[in-house]
Amino acid sequence: MAMSPNVAVLGCGYWGKNLARNFAELGALVALSDPDVATAAREAEKNRVPARDTSDILADRAIGAVAIAAPAEHHAELALAALAAGKHVFVEKPLALNREDGEAIVAAAQGAGRILMVGHLLRYHPAFEALLSTVRSGRIGRLRYAYSHRLSLGKLRVEENVLWSFAPHDVSMLLALFGERPDRVEARGGSFVTPGIEDEHRLDMTFPGGGRAHVFASWLHPFKEHRLVVVGEKGMIVFEDSAADPKQKLRLYAHGMNRSGRAPEPVKAEPEPIAFGLAEPLKQECSHFLDCISSNAQPRTDGTEALAVLDVLLRAGETRA
Repeated sequence: MAMSPNVAVLGCGYWGKNLARNFAELGALVALSDPDVATAAREAEKNRVPARDTSDILADRAIGAVAIAAPAEHHAELALAALAAGKHVFVEKPLALNREDGEAIVAAAQGAGRILMVGHLLRYHPAFEALLSTVRSGRIGRLRYAYSHRLSLGKLRVEENVLWSFAPHDVSMLLALFGERPDRVEARGGSFVTPGIEDEHRLDMTFPGGGRAHVFASWLHPFKEHRLVVVGEKGMIVFEDSAADPKQKLRLYAHGMNRSGRAPEPVKAEPEPIAFGLAEPLKQECSHFLDCISSNAQPRTDGTEALAVLDVLLRAGETRA
């Protein structure tokens, strides 16, 4: 018999409160916890559920799943405890901070027969879903390269660098687009505000099929820019999540190339908007988790996908200068 999709949220800080709101709106939230008693009480009242100790939540057999939004250094401990208690687990990115913990979580989920899903939010953005579908349809041909910019002024962290804070979403999207793991990863970053914590980072990936991808992440930037550009043999697509106008968020450029002369010449085309739904990405992500529990299906961002993203981040850390 499938376990109830009742969900408790562990951690109600900056992002956990958004998870609590969405699971409550989906009718699945039954409890929440937070080390800060005042924060837990406030969010509990707002969402009309009890605030409980994490240990009580894990011991409660009526709670079928937990969503973990604690600091990243606690992800492994909480995820392993929840899986040992028989819960399905949604954990915010990153899955873990090292390979050993990440592999242990995935193995525990498989051993327990429980759903494990990681919060790579932009994989559930309707615009990215439309972009990925367009690429997989062959509309722009084989991918040549892609780049992602995730830039803003703040929120500055002191416990993790900008690569670990911002880039998991971008790496997840790029791995989905290219459909393979990179055979080469290089990264460079700079620490300007807090010693040892990079404020800007550049990540380069090369794929076995010949494609290349780049990520530029910074929280020390004069304005917000969330842009993904995908370049194929027969066209290009721009996903600009920071654009205010939904019609400007996702555009296809069917640029061509005239090779009849001595040197190739570009043949420019007007941008075409690509239609996509306007559902809230986080609501779609939370709903997907509940659907996977109910149908015993593998999540789009499951443990295997999360390990692939984690591997890129760790390889970037090994090469950064």
